[in-house]
Amino acid sequence: MRAHSIWLLLSTAAIGLVASGSCASQERISGRAAITDGDSFEIGTTHVRLYGIDAPEGRQSCTRDGRAWACGNEAARKLRSLVGDRTVTCTRRDVDTYGRTVAVCRSGAVDLAAEMARSGFAVAYRRYSTDYVDEENEASAARRGLWAGDFESPESYRRDDRTQPAQRKDDRAASPARCGACDIKGNINGEGQRIYHVPGSPSYENTVVDEDKGERWFRTESEARAAGWRRPRG
Repeated sequence: MRAHSIWLLLSTAAIGLVASGSCASQERISGRAAITDGDSFEIGTTHVRLYGIDAPEGRQSCTRDGRAWACGNEAARKLRSLVGDRTVTCTRRDVDTYGRTVAVCRSGAVDLAAEMARSGFAVAYRRYSTDYVDEENEASAARRGLWAGDFESPESYRRDDRTQPAQRKDDRAASPARCGACDIKGNINGEGQRIYHVPGSPSYENTVVDEDKGERWFRTESEARAAGWRRPRG
């Protein structure tokens, strides 16, 4: 009888440990999202990447009707429109090599990754998931977003960007060097105020980073804020 009681106690403890581990892996994050690009954003101090899709990088260009267009900026703008002012709720699936929380996220009833793939502004990230292949196929068949022209897969673009030869010194003077993942522009205005601009924001395309003036690039909004920059007002 005593042995049976001990066995029951051990079984209950084991079930509790499994349940605890399951809860940890399904951690939920909720709040207002500050969009970084077409598949990532920040909720407070947490950096989130959407699970199962891959969107163009902020500085990436694609081709449509024989002309280049800023598909990276458009992807960020699309995600921003899907989120709007609503609270975003995410369920964590993993943590990537950059320390970002990889998660399935919803704005209201909308699965953000599904809508980004369905709109054609992201592709299914097949190396990690096939959850959004149907949405990608739908966008491709309808020639939406990226599929309306020609584009390099975001993964290939990142790989090519990392392996490009170093620029000549005179090229760097015309186009300041920055880290491969830095897409946020830190600008200093005429009044000496430090303001950062994210891809897809109204002033982003017209903002030029002049490192000789102390301006710089940032990976994330939290990094920019920590360095003393702020978002534009209004």
